[in-house]
Formats: sequence, C-alpha cells, structure tokens
Amino acid sequence: MTPHQPVIPTPSAPTFETLMAEVMTTAERFGHREHVHLTWLAVRRCGVPAAVGLVSDGIQRIARDAGAPQKYHATVSRAWVELVGHHAARPDDGDFATFADRHSALLDKRLLTRFYRPATLADPQAKNGWVEPDLAPFPWQNADQ
Repeated sequence: MTPHQPVIPTPSAPTFETLMAEVMTTAERFGHREHVHLTWLAVRRCGVPAAVGLVSDGIQRIARDAGAPQKYHATVSRAWVELVGHHAARPDDGDFATFADRHSALLDKRLLTRFYRPATLADPQAKNGWVEPDLAPFPWQNADQ
C-alpha cells in the first residue's frame, strides 16, 4: 500500500465528521473502542485504501485543531486501519457489536506492541510516514509466506 492521498469526499462517500457523529450517537466519549468503531465504518463503506486516508486525515485534523498536532502518528493510524480492515473482510459481522465480540483483540489499544518495538514507533520516520512492522508480520502478511 502506498502512502495515503488526501481524501476528497464525493457525494456518496462518508466524511470523517459523519462517521464520528454516527459513532458518538451511542457513546459518552471518544475512546479506543469508538476509534475502532469509526475505523470499521470507514473500512466497510470505503474500503481499506480510502479508509486509511479518511481516518488519518480526520485524526490529524482533530489533533491540529486541538493544538496538539504532535499527537498524530502516521504509522499507528494506518496500522489500525489495516488491522481493522483485515478483520472486517468477513461479511458475517453485520454490526459493530458482533464484529467487536468476534475480534476482541482489536479493543486492546496495546495491540500494536505485538507487531512493533516501542523504539520503532517512537522514531520520527514512523510518526511522519509508514513503517512496516518489525516484531511480527501482520496476519495477512503470514499468508504470503
């Protein structure tokens, strides 16, 4: 996958804000579960490549608007979209609750530590661009070997 391009919404494509509003109708705060939910919606409605851009751009904009642009992390954002997208490929996960129950590991915000060393994620290259996992391959990468 190549680095994401800025998302240009089309009339039928969801925006980050519409997905956020949908997730927040049933949530009191935007925590990790809600982040996964928003990502699941983006992947289901746009596909993984477009969801990478949609989610990354939205998170980057929120961080910037909150006066904390340094909180955005390109590798972390893309890795989460790709992980959710890999698991969202099953057509029988009709709603997010079913998906979350079936793939509960995604609700552990420390999941990326299975794939990345802390030093790798702390590196500016990972923060500003895409870096491949260095501890273990992603699940779909195992199938290629």
